Amino acid sequence: MSETLEKAAAALNEKLDGGAFDDTAKFAITDLGSIVLDENGARVSDEEASVTMSADVETFEQILSGELNPTGAFMSGKLSIDGDMGVAMKLASVLA
Repeated sequence: MSETLEKAAAALNEKLDGGAFDDTAKFAITDLGSIVLDENGARVSDEEASVTMSADVETFEQILSGELNPTGAFMSGKLSIDGDMGVAMKLASVLA
């Protein structure tokens, strides 16, 4: 398992901070793997999810750090979303 993915999952859990996210979302990070978020938090996994957001490592790190707005990343083509757009928007508001 990638140390980068483990650190990212831990950072996502801090951002969730007990926040209610009652669906499933997956971050697919090019050449590294995937992180799944659900009501139990974030973990390194490749399970099925309601929405999959795909980006390269640099884009994902910028989104996670707050340097890059997820909507801006999507609009510029740096982030692709496959699945339920409503779930992606709900996740963005929980992590904000």
